[in-house]
Amino acid sequence: MVLKVGDPAPDFSLPDAKGNIIRLSDLKGRRVVLYFYPRDNTPGCTKEACSFRDSYAEFQSKDIVVLGVSTDDAKSHEKFTTKFNLPFPLLIDEEGKVATTYNSYGLKKFMGKEYMGISRNTFIIAPDGTIEKIYTKVKPENHAEEILANLA
Repeated sequence: MVLKVGDPAPDFSLPDAKGNIIRLSDLKGRRVVLYFYPRDNTPGCTKEACSFRDSYAEFQSKDIVVLGVSTDDAKSHEKFTTKFNLPFPLLIDEEGKVATTYNSYGLKKFMGKEYMGISRNTFIIAPDGTIEKIYTKVKPENHAEEILANLA
């Protein structure tokens, strides 16, 4: 089923790099930016994460929760978070189950090879738990600023 604006956001529970379990249902009442990205420490994913880092104070001032999700493990997330001083949690979806629920996991092609992986998509979840906006085919460099401009 393809998610649309206005649909209830599928609930999930995922660990962050420190083992804390983040449940979407626990964040009800707050706006959430849930962004899916392919891989820690790759050029596009680093630009996107740093874009959120650089705009994080503005997200916090608007009481917006930022969560990144990839299939990387805790060790990879910990290194990525430390290296780039990321102030928000990166969640571990090793089997891509949550990404699949959010239509963000599937067959990809790169340099003639096919593989399963995460697509760069972002979901804005309203305080009532519904999907407020969906971004597909995200340009990582200025994505955080784009979201803040749209939410203004």
